[in-house]
Amino acid sequence: RERFDFGGRELASWFPGHMAKGLRQMRASLRRADCLIEQAHIPLSGRNPMLQEALGIRPHILVLNKMDLADPHQQPVSTAAGLAGWLTGEVWCTPPCVPLQIVPLVAKLVGESPRYHRAESTAYSILVIGVPNVGKSSFINALRRLHLRKGKATAVGGEPGITKAVLTRIQVCEKPLMYLVDTPGVLPPKLGDIEAGMKLALCGAIRDHLVGEDIMADYLLYTLNKHQQFGYVQRYGLAAACDDIQQVLKQVALTLGRTQRVKVLTGTG
Repeated sequence: RERFDFGGRELASWFPGHMAKGLRQMRASLRRADCLIEQAHIPLSGRNPMLQEALGIRPHILVLNKMDLADPHQQPVSTAAGLAGWLTGEVWCTPPCVPLQIVPLVAKLVGESPRYHRAESTAYSILVIGVPNVGKSSFINALRRLHLRKGKATAVGGEPGITKAVLTRIQVCEKPLMYLVDTPGVLPPKLGDIEAGMKLALCGAIRDHLVGEDIMADYLLYTLNKHQQFGYVQRYGLAAACDDIQQVLKQVALTLGRTQRVKVLTGTG
C-alpha cells in the first residue's frame, strides 16, 4: 500500500480527569522545580507541546529511551524543526540502563541558570514529564537504584495511566542531593493528527480500545512494509512479506500457539 486508509475514522480523545488535575499540580510544583526531565521514545509524535506552554522556561533535558530501536542515521532530534528552541540538554539511553551523565548534566544546567527563590537551597528538585506510559516511573526507580542502591519508590505498569497524580519528591542521589518528582503522563486534549495518534497508540501511550486493536495491527503492518522492515516474515514463519493483516495475524496465532478448539454446530446437528 502506498497510503493507509483510515476509513474516515477519527481518533478518540483521551484526556481523563487525572490528566487535567495532574497538569494543574505540575504548574503548582513548578515553583519548586529547578529543572525538567522529559521522557520520550518517539521523538516527534511522542512529545506534548502543551507541556512546554504550561511549564514555561526551565533547564530542560530530553531523555530518549529505546535507543537500540532507533535509526542511527537520523539527525539528532534537537536539530529537528521546532524542537531546538526549548531544549537545553539531550541524552540517549538504551533500556534498562540509565546513563551516568544524567545527574552531572542536571547539576551543570541548574548551576548555570538563575534559581531565584530557590537560591538558598542546596537540594535539586526535578520534575519528570512526558506523555503516558513512556517510562517516567521506571526512569526514577532506575536512577534511585544506580545512585542510592535502593528499591523502587514509585509504581510502574505496562499500560498508560498508572501514575495519576504528582507525587511527593523522591530522592535519587546523595551527592549532589537530588529529588525527582514523578508526574502523570499528559496528552493534548485533542489529537489533531490521526497518524501521530496511531503512533502513540502503538507505543502504548493511548489505551488500545480507544483506537481499536484491529486497525492498530493493520497500521503497524503497513508501517513495517513501508519502511521495508520484514523481520516479521522470518519470526512468524511467513512465506513472504504480506499486506493482508488477517493472514498475518492467523500465522502469528499459529506460530505462538494462540489457538483454541471450537465446536461448530451445523444445520444437520
